[in-house]
Amino acid sequence: MENQPRITNYQLHRIILKNKIMFLLLFNFLKNGILRPLTKHSLLYTRRLPLTNNHFLLPTTFFLITLLTSCYSFTGGSITSGMKTVSVPLFENNAPVIVPILSQAFTETLKDRIRTQSPLSFVRTDGQANFQGRITGYDIRPVSLQGNNTGLAGQTRLTITVQVKYNNTLKPDENFDQSFSRFRDFTGSLSTKEQQLIKDINLQLAEDIYNRAFANW
Repeated sequence: MENQPRITNYQLHRIILKNKIMFLLLFNFLKNGILRPLTKHSLLYTRRLPLTNNHFLLPTTFFLITLLTSCYSFTGGSITSGMKTVSVPLFENNAPVIVPILSQAFTETLKDRIRTQSPLSFVRTDGQANFQGRITGYDIRPVSLQGNNTGLAGQTRLTITVQVKYNNTLKPDENFDQSFSRFRDFTGSLSTKEQQLIKDINLQLAEDIYNRAFANW
């Protein structure tokens, strides 16, 4: 049931936090006449001013609610208005070095990033947001030493590169076709650390791709 909408724990916690803060600030405002520090460690210090009429109370209350709602939006990044669905087909591994787990692992990591940071529902194909591409690089080489920097001696660098084509059917000017690369350095044998290195790099790549699509970074 991949196309069913889901609310993740991350999104639920942000909704609860937003509502709690809105209630506490609004209650404190109405009780004391103006926004005051909720704790003694707060960086916000304001002088208590009495309310004289509703001409001040109503506009300020509305402003507080609007401000808090915008600051604690439960969606991650800046999702295009009206966007409901996303599709992420399997990223094929076209790198010269083939690692059997890499294709599925990267695709699922990118989907998890979108799933936990946005309200979008997954569909198998033709989502309003669509990510497709391929893994183009899996490079292992010694880290180059510079000057007298002996601390890097014996380190090796694993770099993974993916080519991503993003299609936004609602806002085509946000489409892109771009290469993303991330690396991790390690010492010792790759065989004992490869899965964890792949996991770490995939997380970094997924964050970069998500931010590029939804935060315009």
